[in-house]
Amino acid sequence: MFGLSDLLSLIISAFIILPVVVFLRESGYLIVSWLFGVVKPRLTIGSGPRLIKLGMIDIRKYYHLYSWFSYDDLKRKSKFAYVCIYSGPILINLFIALLINFLIANGWAEEYKTFWDRFVFYAFYYVVFDVVPMTTINGKPNNGMIIYEMIRYGKRVDFNDESFLPATSDVEEEYHEQMEQMEEIKKERDEEKYNR
Repeated sequence: MFGLSDLLSLIISAFIILPVVVFLRESGYLIVSWLFGVVKPRLTIGSGPRLIKLGMIDIRKYYHLYSWFSYDDLKRKSKFAYVCIYSGPILINLFIALLINFLIANGWAEEYKTFWDRFVFYAFYYVVFDVVPMTTINGKPNNGMIIYEMIRYGKRVDFNDESFLPATSDVEEEYHEQMEQMEEIKKERDEEKYNR
């Protein structure tokens, strides 16, 4: 039966564990792309209006919903570079999940075992859905599909003309457009309230 303690666990999972696992996943792209001379990287945590931007880290109001990595270019482009970059999120979550699982199995943080078990669960969850080649509902390939196609065909073979990862400059431009649209909608609502 779902009780009050389960509700607290759900809140902790949704607002603490899951965002941290997603942040680590996205940082996998960043860490590996540095090896290939990434130009203008950005790690965007969440969606909606910007709360704060610290260098290459952009934290949004709804930090627990959606996150992504973007960059403008690579200095050392190659098929190998793309395979490595798209393997980064898989490898970092796998490494962290195995490490924490090993520590738990050896008695580490026994009083917080439930927290760390959930952390490991979410890390493996992302590994599974990143490693199994598939096309997502929006028609874009997941990391496993991109890696598979790069190894098998030497290129991305889906019918999507968009780049693998969005360009940081494009993401910033899109963000400003969305914020302008939100301001316009807000003004319209305020005018409607005032005219009533």
